[in-house]
Amino acid sequence: MLPEIWFLRHGETEWNLEGRIQGRRDSPLTARGHAHAASQARIMAPILTRERPAIRVSPLGRAVETARVVCGAMPFTTDPNLAEIHCGDWEGRLRTEVARGLDGFEAYCAAPNGEGFDGLAARVNSLLGSLDGPTVLIAHGILGKVLRGTVLGLERPRLAALENGQGCVYHLKDGVESRLDAS
Repeated sequence: MLPEIWFLRHGETEWNLEGRIQGRRDSPLTARGHAHAASQARIMAPILTRERPAIRVSPLGRAVETARVVCGAMPFTTDPNLAEIHCGDWEGRLRTEVARGLDGFEAYCAAPNGEGFDGLAARVNSLLGSLDGPTVLIAHGILGKVLRGTVLGLERPRLAALENGQGCVYHLKDGVESRLDAS
């Protein structure tokens, strides 16, 4: 049985807007990305105060920037297992240039010299196995789909189809997911 998890995807970045594959590269949050993080902060404030969960964050700048808004003065640790999927030769390129005929999820998994789905899934399983209590995870879209899908027991096509919202929180408890949105 996994502990309770609150998963947050980082706020919108400049490269999200441009349609660029980020992978392990970074671009700063946009003004809208900061608003996404502020929405997540409103959702998480009572949870962080009441539950006092562990907080783990991807070491990539866009996730750390989001965590600083969400967590305020609360401490968090960075975890390399939360980094986005490595997209090899396609990092920094426009999806329309390199991923013809592939949806976003499959493009990230198919990138030449990248980590691939199996590598990411192994990393996610290692991360999940290391959780020892209620935990907030702040990370990325493709990693989030694999993580959430794994917790929910979904096969690859169904986990690839999961929504990938920014500015919300995905609450995972007892194999069930609920989306939390700011009111």
